[in-house]
Amino acid sequence: MRYVYSRVVTFSVSFILWLLLSFSLDWQHLAAGILVSLLVAFIMGDMFTEKAKHWSHPGRYAWFVVYMAVFAWECVKSNIDVAFRVLHPHLPVNPGIVKVKTILKTETGLTFLANFITLTPGTFTVDIDKEEGCLYIHWINVQAQDVEAASRIIVSKFERILKEVFE
Repeated sequence: MRYVYSRVVTFSVSFILWLLLSFSLDWQHLAAGILVSLLVAFIMGDMFTEKAKHWSHPGRYAWFVVYMAVFAWECVKSNIDVAFRVLHPHLPVNPGIVKVKTILKTETGLTFLANFITLTPGTFTVDIDKEEGCLYIHWINVQAQDVEAASRIIVSKFERILKEVFE
């Protein structure tokens, strides 16, 4: 029963995402969205979430909207920082790989955190150590080498909200 519910949740989320991205309600787009969402649900339904029943709570979706707003703001700030460094080559660039700790435990939460860190200009997730709860991040301008300080700068703004969404 858990796998059926997980696939229904995966289908629903995929289809809603399809509708939001396609901006079209004609029958061809709806039919294509249903087919693609069914395919995604069939192939990946049991991998989307370990606890599918958690997705019946509307608060998780509200937290995800908050998360997207926070990510958009952080992405804009990072884009400006990287563009400024490119346009002013005399600014210090101190690249390196830092280890950061996270409070997230689920694979989905860790994957979202790692992907959104990678999507933020100036940072790139190199590796995830699920057992230790650590991520290794390549940072264009290392501001702190201490694990706690780097974690506070890079992941703290994302992980608190992702914990509400995925755990």
